Amino acid sequence: MPANASPPPDAVILSAALTGSWPTKEQNPALPITEAEIADSAIECRAAGAAIVHIHVRDASGKVTCDPARYDRVRSLIRGRGCDVVINMSTGGGAGQTSDEERMAPVALFPEIASFDCGSVNFGDRVFVNSPRFLAELAKRMTSDQVLPEIECFEVGHVQNALRLIDEGALSPPFWFQFVLGLRGGAPASVKQLTHFVDMLPAGAKWSVCAIGRAQLPLGVAAMAMGGHARTGLEDNLYYRKGELATSNAQLVARLARIATELNRPLATPEQARQMLGLPALTLSPPLGQLSTVSR
Repeated sequence: MPANASPPPDAVILSAALTGSWPTKEQNPALPITEAEIADSAIECRAAGAAIVHIHVRDASGKVTCDPARYDRVRSLIRGRGCDVVINMSTGGGAGQTSDEERMAPVALFPEIASFDCGSVNFGDRVFVNSPRFLAELAKRMTSDQVLPEIECFEVGHVQNALRLIDEGALSPPFWFQFVLGLRGGAPASVKQLTHFVDMLPAGAKWSVCAIGRAQLPLGVAAMAMGGHARTGLEDNLYYRKGELATSNAQLVARLARIATELNRPLATPEQARQMLGLPALTLSPPLGQLSTVSR
């Protein structure tokens, strides 16, 4: 099937969250930290079946940063090797480790997708603050720069926040929701909770599940079985199974890809995912991998 063919109606979008803000190489040596490592992991995940990669970057000491130059370097390394994976840049900023303005800085790079954490929540021992003022400004910038918000909801009140922003015209379709389940302080990771989230969505919205730790696999499978989409990766879970560290992000992606096949859910290619999410098509100009987007 050509890479740019129309997606089957039951196609599943797999996302890979490569690094995150908090995991360390001491916890799992396979975690990509440098820009080169992150780019390598993104390309490996694309080959394993991921259509989207969710990216955080770190500074020279390994601490989370929102430095646009580092984000741009990762993207350049990915595209320079001819990889067409959809790039989703984080605006999370490490749950209180960076300012609101720093968090919004990657949006100015015109990423295809950027995270839009749709409300405040207890985040382990911290409070992850996403004030109404911050969300309004972030929505404004994403709209202006034609960046698709990945509407991340850590509890059902965040879905209600999104619905209010939609009613106010701050967020416009197409809608791409990511349900984060199992965070200590947020909604528990259960199918019952997931069903409640899905039932609240506006018509036509697409949704995916990001579950934390041991819940990553069962909730990802549940999401695919329910007709949704799934995220995996070392940001959310450092283990392949109990007591066994994952060897790479691609290993986690490959497992979900195999299960999707068993569920008769064909994997969306990056270009098919772009069609499903209303994103501009991407062209890579060989041999240098210079990129351009259509209709941005």
